[in-house]
Amino acid sequence: MRRCVRLFLLVTALLALPLSAHAEWKPVEQVEPYAISGRSGQELYRSIGEKGPLIRGARTRTIAYTNFKLTWSGRAYRPRGKDCVVASGKPKLVITYTLPRPSGPLPAAVQKSWDSFIAGVTEHEQVHGATMIRMVHDIEAAIDGLTIADDPGCTKARAEVVARLDAISKARVLASRDFDRVEFGQDGNLLKLAFALVTGP
Repeated sequence: MRRCVRLFLLVTALLALPLSAHAEWKPVEQVEPYAISGRSGQELYRSIGEKGPLIRGARTRTIAYTNFKLTWSGRAYRPRGKDCVVASGKPKLVITYTLPRPSGPLPAAVQKSWDSFIAGVTEHEQVHGATMIRMVHDIEAAIDGLTIADDPGCTKARAEVVARLDAISKARVLASRDFDRVEFGQDGNLLKLAFALVTGP
């Protein structure tokens, strides 16, 4: 229970973060829908199981998926005397939400049920998007202005940057997995959403 509360507070904090806390940049967020078919909640969910995103390493398809592409411009390693100073540069973060979309019109009752389901799924995926935004801010804070002594060739600085990026990336992946575990676990929000869709009209 305490773990669920901690995750809820973390998610709330992430969603409340300003998009440009460190530098003047904003992420690009886009939706990439995939078509599903069906005229009932059960048929729609079955179609999701057949056509949903297949994440690398997974055996089954998932309902939705959030991915990102992160590039940097202007990152620099500047010798300063015998030291090396790192400038993080400006990030470009593109977040893509892959979400299901019925290919045709639905009966009114099914449409209402679907609207509730997809709204909850979208909110879930936006939490993953928020962790990606937080990750970029963490990278900026970790490496911008980083100074490594006795490193005029910036070799040590480059290695330190790689190590810090790796640690931040792994922390994000673990946080996302913990969030999914709670959401799909007993009494989890996504489990309830799927159950309501399948047992609805």
